[in-house]
Amino acid sequence: MADNQAEVPVTKEIPNDASKNLDVPEIHPLVNGIINTALSYNGTRYKYGGTSKKGMDCSGLIYTSFQSADIPLQRSSAAMATQGEPVEVTEVKKGDLLFFTTGRSNERINHVGLVVEVNNDNIRFIHATTSRGVMVSSLREGYWNHAFHHARRIL
Repeated sequence: MADNQAEVPVTKEIPNDASKNLDVPEIHPLVNGIINTALSYNGTRYKYGGTSKKGMDCSGLIYTSFQSADIPLQRSSAAMATQGEPVEVTEVKKGDLLFFTTGRSNERINHVGLVVEVNNDNIRFIHATTSRGVMVSSLREGYWNHAFHHARRIL
């Protein structure tokens, strides 16, 4: 470099939405496809045992979405809750599974959702509810926050 030229420091441009959380976790390459499969069922009515556009239950949504990437999961939410690795809620990222106890007994896992977005402390997940079918909710919502049991990472 010539003596009269100043060295220009190289900086990496950070997108506006990422500047809030510089510790953005790396996402497995299959996760976005799994999430897109799940989102393609958004608005599908609830049907116990369902795994299609005609009707879907919560574990069926997760099972079908992971199956689209050739990743086998158990079929029930309680059985899924034993797969993968446990993750602290503060470490949750896209593609992780959230497990809930929504029944009278707060001991038995009976609901599961797939994390589709994490923005600071707002965790959004897709799931199938008996009343509204497949939809995206936030863990900030009182009902889901109260019923939350734990999170697990499959990928």
